[in-house]
Amino acid sequence: MALAPPGSQVAPLPSNLPFRLVSKTIGQGAYASIRKAVPINAPKPIIAIKFINKEHAFKQGRLTPKQIKMEIILHSHLKKHPNIIHCLGSGEDTLWTWIAMELAEGGDLFDKIEADEGVGEDIAHFYFSQLVSAVGYMHSMGIAHRDIKPENVLLSAEGDLKLSDFGLAALFKKDGQLRVCNTVCGSPPYIAPEIVSGRRSKRADMLDVGYAANICDIWSCGVVLFVLLVGNTPWDEPTMRSDEFKEYVDTGGQTTDELWQQIPAEILSLLRGMLKLDPAQRFTLDEIRTHPWFTRKNPYLSSSGRNVNPVGLATQMLSQLRIDFTREPTQSQRGFSQDEDAMDIDSDPHRSSAVTFLSSTQPETPIADAPFDWERPPRLASHDGISASQPTSNGQQAAYRAQTMSSTPLMSQLPCSTQDMLSQDPSMTQFSQTQQGVPMTLTQAARRFADVMPSHSLARFISPHSMDLLVPLLLEALHRLGVPAPTFTEQSIAECQRVGSASIRVKMADGRRQGLNGHILVEKVVYDGILYNEVRFVKASGDPLEWRRFFKNVVVCVGDVVLRPD
Repeated sequence: MALAPPGSQVAPLPSNLPFRLVSKTIGQGAYASIRKAVPINAPKPIIAIKFINKEHAFKQGRLTPKQIKMEIILHSHLKKHPNIIHCLGSGEDTLWTWIAMELAEGGDLFDKIEADEGVGEDIAHFYFSQLVSAVGYMHSMGIAHRDIKPENVLLSAEGDLKLSDFGLAALFKKDGQLRVCNTVCGSPPYIAPEIVSGRRSKRADMLDVGYAANICDIWSCGVVLFVLLVGNTPWDEPTMRSDEFKEYVDTGGQTTDELWQQIPAEILSLLRGMLKLDPAQRFTLDEIRTHPWFTRKNPYLSSSGRNVNPVGLATQMLSQLRIDFTREPTQSQRGFSQDEDAMDIDSDPHRSSAVTFLSSTQPETPIADAPFDWERPPRLASHDGISASQPTSNGQQAAYRAQTMSSTPLMSQLPCSTQDMLSQDPSMTQFSQTQQGVPMTLTQAARRFADVMPSHSLARFISPHSMDLLVPLLLEALHRLGVPAPTFTEQSIAECQRVGSASIRVKMADGRRQGLNGHILVEKVVYDGILYNEVRFVKASGDPLEWRRFFKNVVVCVGDVVLRPD
């Protein structure tokens, strides 16, 4: 029997599954978790299984069986499209509903985009084109997504976009007749204003006058394009309580906000068209598709809409991930909440008096503080010399420590074989303080996007320092950033040192006042007989760009212990 995923409160998973589970948790919500699986008698294909805990969904999540059934029906109705996660089947027992889906082997798109930087025009255009293709197909089938945001944008192994999570999808057209939706749902930075501002005289989560869900999707796509371009959202929520949104409205879209100043001029008319306040004036999909910027040529986009240069795209994206150790951590309205009640964010993840939300099966925040049960990312391509055992030579360990403890540890101080090994680790490139680009060792044998840019998050670093030094430093960094942190006694840190791992639970409100939750995990690892610690930042829920920003801020705070390329 497989271990139950986080948030399940040890409810046993179904025993008669028509597949074999082969991983721990790779994704999680309040009452849903995702694991990898394969056919009963074969190693491939690897698929993803979403397990929805019924008790949590119905009681804490206030979902109904009909709503879960509707997610499955609508997702299955979408059949196959190259930019939509394919639904393969479903089933249930008394405790769980499960949905089998295509595995997004490339991981999260926005995990791979630099916070506050975004990507270049070509890459933004490439992914926006594929998003429009996915949404256009959904709309042609009469289905609106209603929850388009970075958490729901995944990648294939070739780097192509895959739209996911249809827990809030709705049928807006049936038998040729348009239908309006009344349910208030979505994520505040991405939600359309007509949903937020609608009158609710009977129920807080139901509008008196319905909205056109497909037109709301257009608004969300516009915000996603903005985020691709600059690495941040244009506002917290589309209400007059947001200073950025108020200025956007008051100036008729001619805002002086510094983020808008970064948008290339030829894209502004497209964004303003998609972000029209009046749904009747908002750009249609056809108007988007015929806009001059949308029809521009793209070196990554084939005539069929696929990625024509997966390795080149991955290399370009990886080269844009950089951490500047000379900069101060972010402390602004786009930084982190220092609210004294931030630890209570789970009970009110959106922190918006304007919006009352219906939870989806991939919600913002986990309800239960369950034990850490996430799958570790695969080690480097060559596993020789890497283990979780004790170092082979105390003398060698002591000599290395004496060399590195007095200054920032550099890869050049390591044995040559370890340097060669770590040069194959994509996460190391983000710490380089030179503009040398992505090492050839990562690209020369690559054939797919995933060969250069891994599916797992790059929010990790390696340090030669001991756990009893790292854990207090990480806790001090959280305090400096105004992020609530658990208390570790000297005895608990000593126990972490003994067992070789420590987990720091993180719950906060991010820079857009949304729930951001996860763990900072410190684990020992041995390279070439020398003991190091790997520090991983594992997001349980929330915006991936905000998690990336949080990771960067912590790394800058503890920069002197981070192993870096020279």
